[in-house]
Amino acid sequence: MASQTNAPIAPKRLEQIATDVCNSIFEGVEAYDHSKTGQWNEAIIQKTLKAVLSEATPEGAQAPAYKFAINSTVVQHVVPNSQLNKAGSTTADSDAKKQAGRRGMHSATGGYWNEKTDGMWSFKYDGEAKGLDVVIMLIWIAV
Repeated sequence: MASQTNAPIAPKRLEQIATDVCNSIFEGVEAYDHSKTGQWNEAIIQKTLKAVLSEATPEGAQAPAYKFAINSTVVQHVVPNSQLNKAGSTTADSDAKKQAGRRGMHSATGGYWNEKTDGMWSFKYDGEAKGLDVVIMLIWIAV
């Protein structure tokens, strides 16, 4: 990950923004629903971008001194094979969510830019209780 010392918003604040956005989007959601992932990702991106633009725009300015790009990935947890193979067990069992397994995921991003003014930040929202995680990445490039 690139140095975050040049971030237009403090990394702790970015973490708070991302957490608040995800909490608001997943409020009332009980489990991963693939048919809703597009809506979730779109809402995460739009709400995060709105907050970032608001906080990165200096008072009196019409726009921030950066261009931003945001990526959101919703990762589904899975029920372990040992649970699926048990006689009479289904993923609809009330304990299925408690016994959810994890999928492996590795992601990397690189860029060619000015390390003094440009950078990236990433964050993982832990939605284990809902059977999912969200990985958010923000890139900023000075204009």
